[in-house]
Amino acid sequence: MAEFLTDITTLRERARREMDKGPVTEAYGADVGRVLQVLNEALATEIVCTLRYKRHYYTASGLYSEPVAAEFLEHAAEEQEHADKLAQRIVQLGGEPDFNPDTLTSRAHAQYDASSDLIDMIKEDLVAERVAIASYTEIAKWLGDGDPTTRRVFEDLLAQEEEHADDMRGLLERIPQEKKRD
Repeated sequence: MAEFLTDITTLRERARREMDKGPVTEAYGADVGRVLQVLNEALATEIVCTLRYKRHYYTASGLYSEPVAAEFLEHAAEEQEHADKLAQRIVQLGGEPDFNPDTLTSRAHAQYDASSDLIDMIKEDLVAERVAIASYTEIAKWLGDGDPTTRRVFEDLLAQEEEHADDMRGLLERIPQEKKRD
């Protein structure tokens, strides 16, 4: 049976020798470069989602717009928090968060939306949340035990994205049927 823990002297020597790697030790089981790429794609996704929700907040109009706009604003703030968490994790792993506005939409999993109809806004936000849920679920499974910290970051984001999708679905259900369009 293999030893549970490397002897402490060896752990200390490695820690001193590889201080420049920050939290990435020999126990790290993922491809750091690929993880950083995935984190930057998720960062772009969250920034695009923040921008989409902000636009929807400011342009929502009509009879049902007030509670819907309030939900858009709340989600925009939460998506920004997600972006901040991802950027922080990128830096922890020795990478650089990519905030380049010229490539944001091409790197993001979700799309930006400039709908002017309230129902269309809600539907596009629901689609984007479902895309985030699907991709973050895959990412968490892919990370597995190779990078449990990054996996937990994605699991936390995933839980909130599921809440957001449920919120958008709930808004669609509460708006009278005659206002809905396919």
